[in-house]
Amino acid sequence: MKSTPSDRAKKLSLRKPRIPEKAHAPRPTGPLLDDGTLLSKIGYLSAMELFADMSPSEKEEVSRAVTMRTCHRGTIIYNPGETGEVMFLLKKGAVQIYRLSAEGRRLVIARLKPYSFFGEMSILGQGMYDSFAEAEEESVLCAMSRRDVQRHIFSRPKVVLRILKTVGERMVEVEQMLEDAAFKGLVPRIASLLLREAAGSEVKDMSHQEIADRLGVYRESATMALNEMKLAGLIETGRRRIAILDRKRLERAAV
Repeated sequence: MKSTPSDRAKKLSLRKPRIPEKAHAPRPTGPLLDDGTLLSKIGYLSAMELFADMSPSEKEEVSRAVTMRTCHRGTIIYNPGETGEVMFLLKKGAVQIYRLSAEGRRLVIARLKPYSFFGEMSILGQGMYDSFAEAEEESVLCAMSRRDVQRHIFSRPKVVLRILKTVGERMVEVEQMLEDAAFKGLVPRIASLLLREAAGSEVKDMSHQEIADRLGVYRESATMALNEMKLAGLIETGRRRIAILDRKRLERAAV
């Protein structure tokens, strides 16, 4: 007896549907996570201009050579005379490089932000024998030993050139700071600092003491100069906040 189309449809509906095999994600063929941070380190290095020309395998090799750690605000990363890790890469947060006078007054040489590097780079003229490095806020650092720096960094001319360029720019900033200290009064120096650090018309998270540290002066001197600028209508001060009220006049004051 010949089956009808409806009979064939009925048989098809009774068949157990074929479920395709679940597609499995390919297992990674490269190295596994190193204490749960290798991928994070590779991603960080990929975002740094310093390592822009490295291949994925080279970045992976460098990532395996670095150790990552978190530093709380106020943590001293190194003291004068210490050696150890030769190079630090700042992944998150902010770090101050500073020196102390005999009477304990601080002079901030550099304030470093994410994707910066620092450390005992004596071969490039950047020693840490007489400087402190301190976490200004909670920060995440990657550290490399001297041997790994020599193996992974100094063997790549383009990376070394970028390091030299950055160190040169920092030297120019220090020279400008010394020139300002020699030829400018405190009000122009503070005005220059506020203009550099302002995000729009505000400078946030900077206390009077931190301004004094950046300029190598006493806190009382910085406060007197800020009050003078406030009375002149250039700025308005609050708790760890300074509002720029008249940028053009502040720019003239900075000259």
